[in-house]
Amino acid sequence: MSCWQTVTDYAFRSLGYGERLLPRTDFTLCQQFTLIGSGMIWNIYFGIIALGCGFVLATALALGKASTVKALRKPSEWFIFLFRGSPLFIQFFFAYFLFQSLSSQYPFFSGFTSAWLGALVVLFFNTSAYSAEIFFGALQSIPKGDTEAADAYGLSGWTRFRRVIWPTMLRLAWPAYTNEAIFLFHATTLVFFSGFPAIQQRGDALYYASYFADKTFNPFVPYPILAGYFIILTLCIIGLFGWFNGRLNRHLPSDRRTRVRYRPQVLR
Repeated sequence: MSCWQTVTDYAFRSLGYGERLLPRTDFTLCQQFTLIGSGMIWNIYFGIIALGCGFVLATALALGKASTVKALRKPSEWFIFLFRGSPLFIQFFFAYFLFQSLSSQYPFFSGFTSAWLGALVVLFFNTSAYSAEIFFGALQSIPKGDTEAADAYGLSGWTRFRRVIWPTMLRLAWPAYTNEAIFLFHATTLVFFSGFPAIQQRGDALYYASYFADKTFNPFVPYPILAGYFIILTLCIIGLFGWFNGRLNRHLPSDRRTRVRYRPQVLR
């Protein structure tokens, strides 16, 4: 079988398209690159959806935590504390058993027992909590002169938030938020170890890397391939977020512009 035929058969296998059976013997580099790359589709899906939806919830939580209204502040503080204070791995298992219990009584929750939805909900809540703390810190760091200038121009309410507070918050938070985005995409590999099952062997990148490592008894080929895919993904995130960071800071002199730097998080 040629490499091109392998790509045709397995490029979208993680989505249920193409060859139904996984290779059993005579594994080639092309098969490993193709199938692990196919699994990356799920990792990218988890990361993009959780990050996009989490950005909205994180902004609301940060504003809630900064609010003087206790009914808004306390729920935001407890949500952030709960998901930042517990390990992501435990959150996956707790959510899976919770959704299993709920699905036995309410059919609506049956879809949440699958990784595509249940694991996504966990990642969404987790990144929302971490991002909210980043945004809250940025809100607290907004220069007083910016808000005073807004008041001097007669800006108030939604206009003041949209034109002054929110852009300044993003500008201050963006470097740290970039690292959170990178960590989130890396954390999608934990879905493989969680209780959420991979239906019909349609797993993520780590699922296929582990499959080849188990079959060949050689982890030094599939896992470096997996790491290479994530390094490329990380470079893409840094490039995209760096471009957006430049847009946020385009009004500042070049010597005052913050640059996006990747700082690996050893512990979370």
